[in-house]
Amino acid sequence: MGYLKVYIHFVWTTKNHVHYLQNDIRQKVFDHIRENAKAKGIHIDCVNGYTDHVHCLISMDPTHSIAQIMNLIKGESSFWINKNKLTAQKFEWQDDYWGESINKDDDLERVRKYIYNQEEHHRKVTYAEEYAAFIASAELCEKSG
Repeated sequence: MGYLKVYIHFVWTTKNHVHYLQNDIRQKVFDHIRENAKAKGIHIDCVNGYTDHVHCLISMDPTHSIAQIMNLIKGESSFWINKNKLTAQKFEWQDDYWGESINKDDDLERVRKYIYNQEEHHRKVTYAEEYAAFIASAELCEKSG
């Protein structure tokens, strides 16, 4: 088996950005995502988010692809949320997601702090602004690459 040390910062949203992840529901969902991922051999370094989206720092394993990880986490968690009737309406995640590799120890600490401080962060910055910055960063990388 090969050895791999790759961290990916993932972000995904609720369908149509509905603010389902309010108060105690958010923590229940994040706890479940951690437990389910662990059972599937996915190492979640940290997970947090806000009322309509999730940030998750994952240490990649050589047996999983990025698409598999997202399918396992998003698919199973939406099934679990609906099965446990945590929302009044049918819960769904948006199909797409954003991901970026994190490769330096100092970057890991910066990303962890960013993820853990989502509530404070979103008092100043909307998710739309945050997402636009992610996309701009990705486009800049594509142009320079």
